[in-house]
Amino acid sequence: MAQPSSFFITTPIFYVNDAPHIGHAYTEVAADVLARWHRQSGDDTWFLTGTDEHGQKILRTATANGVAPKEWADRLVETAWKPLLNTINISNDDFIRTTDQRHEEGVAKFLQKLYDDGHVYAGEFEALYCVGCEEFKPKSEIVDGTGAFEGEKVCAIHSKPLELLQEKNYFFRMSAFQERLLKLYEERPDFVQPASARNEVVAFVQQGLEDLSISRTSFDWGIPIPWDSSHVTYVWFDALLNYVTATGYGADEAEFERRWPGVHIVGKDILRFHAVIWPAMLMAAGLDVPESVYAHGWLLVGGEKMSKSKLTGIAPNEITDTFGADAFRYYFMRAISFGHDGSFSWEDLAARYQAELANGFGNLASRVLAMNAKYFEGKVPKSGTEEPADAEIRELAARAAATADKKMSAFAIHDAIAAVWELVDELNGYITDQEPWVLAKDEAKRARLGTVLYTATEGLRALAELLHPIIPEATAKLWTALGAEETLGALAEQPLREAGTWGRLAAGTELQPLAVLFPRIENEGDTK
Repeated sequence: MAQPSSFFITTPIFYVNDAPHIGHAYTEVAADVLARWHRQSGDDTWFLTGTDEHGQKILRTATANGVAPKEWADRLVETAWKPLLNTINISNDDFIRTTDQRHEEGVAKFLQKLYDDGHVYAGEFEALYCVGCEEFKPKSEIVDGTGAFEGEKVCAIHSKPLELLQEKNYFFRMSAFQERLLKLYEERPDFVQPASARNEVVAFVQQGLEDLSISRTSFDWGIPIPWDSSHVTYVWFDALLNYVTATGYGADEAEFERRWPGVHIVGKDILRFHAVIWPAMLMAAGLDVPESVYAHGWLLVGGEKMSKSKLTGIAPNEITDTFGADAFRYYFMRAISFGHDGSFSWEDLAARYQAELANGFGNLASRVLAMNAKYFEGKVPKSGTEEPADAEIRELAARAAATADKKMSAFAIHDAIAAVWELVDELNGYITDQEPWVLAKDEAKRARLGTVLYTATEGLRALAELLHPIIPEATAKLWTALGAEETLGALAEQPLREAGTWGRLAAGTELQPLAVLFPRIENEGDTK
């Protein structure tokens, strides 16, 4: 079992049949914020992401582009998927590809164990298959086609015709784990989150589970079944195993013990794979099930789910090229309640950038540091007698840190940011009320001026630490300006959960010039 202080978090591994859009980036940022929060808190953190490169969909896409599937995967990984991580400033510790040798070897060992233990058998299968989902569709997701597809059965998610497949396959006895899964959901109600996702999963399993076809013979782009090389492994069975093959399963038991089990952040459209099939697989192999599976909502554009096929996909760099990575991260984590669907609009993004980031946080930092430079020769002033207004800021900093940590632990990223942003707003109000520029005109009030500017500067210190997981570039600039010698985000002596502890910024510290945190965006109304 993993130690209590360990935190292993994953994103799904994404198909390389196309370039990423902001829906993929949304998942990456959410997992990254949580990973950074735990890492900065001193937890033994490991953040895994990667790409899913097998299956019929990849094979068809590569063939349509006139290249071998591995060549296609290599091209997309290097030109699109890995660059995405830099575009939105992702701090992953590992990147796994299902074509990695470590993964293919781990999948073979896992399959062989299930086969040897009697959890796999041979049989025949006929059902409607969606290549887009890489799944034999349940009846609840099969609908009648309309328009060009009238008279055909189509996938409820992709709105494209389903294919009738009939094959001799190997099956995983998933039905045998129905009661154990229901017991898991009952005994650990937080295993699937949020509550709406848990209810959906429980209802699905209660309807009865069927055995799962885990091999294919109609194509050969996949990991061979170890005891029968005429079959390749079903792409989802292959893909789900990345979470354990990346952490040492069957190869490095010490590392596996250290990391597993983990937390999975997934889109709600792939919840069933992670909350039903995956724990059943692990149960069969005698391994721990995940700590939790958290399903976030969809990003909507024009009322529709983000999709390249429906021309609603937006490339992340379309946003970051104008607003930067920090604004991308802040907007999607703050504007959307994590766990629910959320609509994206350029107008809302531009408005929040200006009001909350540039004017709210950026202007606060520049004003406070400029006054320190002007009135105290660029050094942190000494704090004198505390007055009620100062105490309110001190108490709020402690409260914000505690609330944010509690909310992050509950995956309520938007609420955590809101708790910290209350300190941004209150500090702006505090500066306005205390009028340090007026205090500076009266030498008799210099001690009070020092207290006010120390309070504001120490508030900036707390904000730099608390907001670093969300807006790492801006907070690193602020941290440097505050004269800190340590690297923000790796504070062994100053764990994030203690960011609200007052007085950690020493009086007399030499401050540095502050780089612009959020540059002015020209012609905001014409961004799109």
